[in-house]
Amino acid sequence: MRLVVAEDNALLRDGLIRLLEAHSFTVVAAVDNAESLAAALHSHEADGAVLDVRMPPTFTDEGLRAAVAIRAEKPGFPVLVLSQYVEQLYARELLASGQGAIGYLLKDRVANVGEFVDGVRRVVAGGTVIDPEVIATIMARREEPVDRLTPREQEMLALMAEGRSNQAIASTLFVTEKAVAKHTNSIFAKLDLPIAEDDNRRVRAVLAWLRI
Repeated sequence: MRLVVAEDNALLRDGLIRLLEAHSFTVVAAVDNAESLAAALHSHEADGAVLDVRMPPTFTDEGLRAAVAIRAEKPGFPVLVLSQYVEQLYARELLASGQGAIGYLLKDRVANVGEFVDGVRRVVAGGTVIDPEVIATIMARREEPVDRLTPREQEMLALMAEGRSNQAIASTLFVTEKAVAKHTNSIFAKLDLPIAEDDNRRVRAVLAWLRI
């Protein structure tokens, strides 16, 4: 899998390159500013991008804007965004298209190599991965229609937002996959999500949770 990496901190950028390439990814470009990021995304045949939210010149939301722009141009292009802090607004903006292949993780997660690499793979494969701390923030502010869900359904939706499959959710909660499927269908019904491909409805369920 070919990736573009964007991070202005030289040490972290080098670390990301080494980590990704050690796990069978190919970094086709590594940049440190928004202008170079835009050029790299257009000039390389990449399978996805891992990028920082805040980069030069203003250190505000350059990386986020680049992610939104490339996905507007190439719908569904996989992007995993890294952020120093929980910024719920950024997560909402990234997910606003209603498509998958999006990740939003805190930079601290990179230290857990296995989970980080797994997150990158899930995003490139079309999944959605949201940082547990972002999920906790959202849970603390939840409103209708998510309040329709039972505590167990909310727990499952939290794991769904992290990008977990039904099998992984079943393993985490020590229940059967059949039970997970039953709860998942209940979640879709309570969130008024019409019948569609399950992957699409999973993303839309997360969007409903984020109240976009």
